[in-house]
Amino acid sequence: MASLNDRIYLDYNATAPIRAEVIALMGEIMATVGNASSVHEPGRVARARVDTARQQIADLVSAPAKNVIFTGGGTEADNLALRGFLPRHLIVSGIEHGAILAPALLLDPGATIVDVDVQGRLDITALKAALTASDGPALVSLMLANNETGVIQPVAEATEIAHAHDALVHCDGIQGAGKIDININDLGVDLLSLSAHKFGGPQGVGALIMRDDRTVLAQMVGGGQEMGRRSGTENVAGIAGFGAAARLVMDELEEFARLADLRDALEARLGEIAPARKIIGGTVPRVPNTSCVTMPGVRSDTQVIALDLAGIAVSAGSACSSGKVAASHVLDAMGMELDEAMTAIRVSLGRATTEGEIEQFLGAWAEIYRRNSSHANAA
Repeated sequence: MASLNDRIYLDYNATAPIRAEVIALMGEIMATVGNASSVHEPGRVARARVDTARQQIADLVSAPAKNVIFTGGGTEADNLALRGFLPRHLIVSGIEHGAILAPALLLDPGATIVDVDVQGRLDITALKAALTASDGPALVSLMLANNETGVIQPVAEATEIAHAHDALVHCDGIQGAGKIDININDLGVDLLSLSAHKFGGPQGVGALIMRDDRTVLAQMVGGGQEMGRRSGTENVAGIAGFGAAARLVMDELEEFARLADLRDALEARLGEIAPARKIIGGTVPRVPNTSCVTMPGVRSDTQVIALDLAGIAVSAGSACSSGKVAASHVLDAMGMELDEAMTAIRVSLGRATTEGEIEQFLGAWAEIYRRNSSHANAA
């Protein structure tokens, strides 16, 4: 088994390595003292750190700083989006993260789950039908980019349709931030969720951002922080790290876009090894770093474990299911047969990924295919 220092990390969609600049800033802040709600000088210094980060997050998505609500992560931001604007009929796509699907069904047992096509993109006709059928005000939640396939959703088009029906629109932008340009005004959405650790910030910090100033039904109450929209002592170091990471990735989107070349080369080589392999969502726009690929005849869990033993970290779907490998609701929503869906893994690249690492992954993947696949053995 490879040591941690020798490992190849290809699971950036689960979490990206924290940036050195972020670590340095957070360490500096944690070496000081100050509650951002205190009026003395240490408190004012802490407040300034939070305010700076609020502006940096706002700049990342071209939103007003006053409309940024810091949370304890992306899941809380998603939950606040759904819970903070009730009562509304909830309409969500079938490929949303569990942080949307679970609360949607809990809050509104009659929530509408909108279909996607075989490439994993929202069915616009189905969305129109759901909005037309709603007998009250609705809230639509549609992610920007899928965490498993990387497929980019038609958010602006969906938002225009939803607004024509007087619905609010929330976008889970967590897998898009730092990978593609996000402008809340161009998307037109009313609410946008982000999470720091997906683009080099610390884990456990997120934000819900509003395009316009709205009254939010706070779910965390008692202290009045975040202008009464989310109580709890601010995680000053984490929030500052979130802001610093946002500032850094804003200048690196063009560099990140070049990962598409590395990903496409990876997918082509996989096709040479296993011609029957399938790239899920491969014919529609995706974020540059993500590939969801099947290994014919070999289960996902077999691949993930074997690659891990070879010192390579990938995943089979979302990393938010208590470490278990199970059938993907995303691939099910796309109409994939269970047997095929259970052979898919997600490979997600990052800033530090090298061609050499891709070569090592390809070698390990080919060996696993050779050892385990009935197709390969028959050949």
